[in-house]
Amino acid sequence: MNLAIVKYNAGNIQSVLFALERLGMQAKVTDDFAELQQADKVIFPGVGEARSAMNSLQEKGLDSVIKNLKQPVLGICVGMQLLFEHSEESDTECLGIVPAKVKLFRPKEAGNTKVPQIGWNNIYNLKTSLFKDVPENSYVYYVHSYYAEMNPYCIATSDYSVEYCGAVQKDNFYGVQFHAEKSAKVGEQILANFLKG
Repeated sequence: MNLAIVKYNAGNIQSVLFALERLGMQAKVTDDFAELQQADKVIFPGVGEARSAMNSLQEKGLDSVIKNLKQPVLGICVGMQLLFEHSEESDTECLGIVPAKVKLFRPKEAGNTKVPQIGWNNIYNLKTSLFKDVPENSYVYYVHSYYAEMNPYCIATSDYSVEYCGAVQKDNFYGVQFHAEKSAKVGEQILANFLKG
């Protein structure tokens, strides 16, 4: 399989590569338009801050390339958030693929919970083949202060004093808010499902 990882200044690329190696897969890390367009599948990782991540994509011209990809694309963490229309983080206009917004966990919503959410949390209401052989209420690893609001394209739900979209799918675009590459066997199964699907 010709597998590509989007190369830009906000990618958690090394941990994704290690996770793929554990599955016996290799990927090309690239910002080359043709290589991304010709890949069988594309992984769009992300850590850090939404505005700087979008700026990096725009400087390289990758924003329009990603929006027009026709093969399966998997956004991880900030990579998922950038698939949405808008993020409250630095008031950022994102790629606009998923018609919904990314919001900040607020103390009144989060109760006594800490922001950011760091650690294991469960996912439920699992839909689509991305979660094949993943049991309801499985635990995955999160690190985030911002969350995607519930929307019609949500394929997994989490709760951190407010229910939010833990994973999304619209057309050929998938996104997971959690770090699949750091989520042990459950994360490996989700990555394997994406690669097989």
